[in-house]
Amino acid sequence: MLEIAVFNIQSALLAATAGAHRLELCENPYDGGTTPSYGTLKTVREKISIPVFPIIRPRGGDFLYNDAEYEVICKDVQLCKELGFDGVVIGLLHADGSIDKEWTKKLVDLAYPMEVTFHRAFDRAAHPLQALEDIIACGCNRILTSGQVPNAWDGRELIKQLVEKADDRIIIMPGSGVRSSNIKALADFTGAKELHSSARELTPSGMQFQTTSMQENLQNTIVDTTEIKKMLAAL
Repeated sequence: MLEIAVFNIQSALLAATAGAHRLELCENPYDGGTTPSYGTLKTVREKISIPVFPIIRPRGGDFLYNDAEYEVICKDVQLCKELGFDGVVIGLLHADGSIDKEWTKKLVDLAYPMEVTFHRAFDRAAHPLQALEDIIACGCNRILTSGQVPNAWDGRELIKQLVEKADDRIIIMPGSGVRSSNIKALADFTGAKELHSSARELTPSGMQFQTTSMQENLQNTIVDTTEIKKMLAAL
């Protein structure tokens, strides 16, 4: 199973056409991904038939949320359920680096029958093996992790340990820095059955006129369909 993270409608359409098995739908790549707009959600749901899991993250930064932010998260989960999505992606921590089990469990219950992925907030957890058990207890279906380092290949030892400890109770899905050059080796080493990649590249603006005095870089983040096909071939 290859999941592709996409950050706009164009990338979503391209990734689906290239053969991705599932999409994680986000906006704002430089914030690490935030909740897509209603327009993006509705358009993707209308145009794409493969499973799509929107990320539910109201802002960039840490994963410690206040009551008002949690209210936003709940409403966005409910919206995704009403729009007919297959799953959502969440992640909530306490200030001490432990999993916010109470709010996570409530979100899993709210999301049902959608699947729930606990995202790379896991990689900021103080005690990963305890966090694994807590997330399982909350009823999540999978954990997206790079092994608590920026690149999943460098975190492969912990990822392998998590796969073994999970013992089929939850899916451990490596992500971050996953490319066609390492995806097969990462899957073989860790035993992971699902893998995650953004396969991203930058594309230049199509604007013929640009105001040079604004000193802007108007490149856009988009998926590399050739890289997606190479990863699928490697698997």
